[in-house]
Amino acid sequence: MVPFAALLAALRTIPDPRRAQGKRYPLAHLLLFSVLAVLAGATSYRGILTFVGVHRERLNATFGSRFRRAPAVNTLRNLFLALDPAELEAAFREHARALADGAPASGPGPRVVALDGKTLRRSFVHLNDRAAAQVLGAFACDAALILAHQEVRAAPDEVPAARALIGALGVRGVLLTADALHCQKNLRGRHSRRQRPAGPAQAQPAAPA
Repeated sequence: MVPFAALLAALRTIPDPRRAQGKRYPLAHLLLFSVLAVLAGATSYRGILTFVGVHRERLNATFGSRFRRAPAVNTLRNLFLALDPAELEAAFREHARALADGAPASGPGPRVVALDGKTLRRSFVHLNDRAAAQVLGAFACDAALILAHQEVRAAPDEVPAARALIGALGVRGVLLTADALHCQKNLRGRHSRRQRPAGPAQAQPAAPA
């Protein structure tokens, strides 16, 4: 069986933004190799392509690809700029949910999903005066994996974003944890006026112990 077969299948659901005559490299394999390169420490397009070039024969043998060489830097950059972030996130969410559903429970109690906001390292751009990106993540503690990411503009926006993320995940029968930012009085009324959620929340975040 091909390693990461489930992830490859999820990546194949992402629409390919390239023209038909420009598809020299399969999209799913390009994305998978990029993920592996980042996990191996790559922090740039050139780092990803160096990883592919060094390990090309092993990657071809393991995943059934036919890369004769690593793509050019502009090929990879243009591909990532053209991809729909929502489609990419949806594919990873579906894959993560399947892994989480198959993970054994760590105890007799309900499964725990931790909501937490983080600042992405090296995401700021001084030249364009752009601040570092703030991302809200949903972490499945039993499976030890991230179920979803959602970018937020600032810390106060994390509260309504958490409610929307819970609704999008559709989780039921789990214990949700969050930090003190989410333990505000009249939380529902205050933020329903600022930003009405797309649908009813499936669960409420639990106050930290």
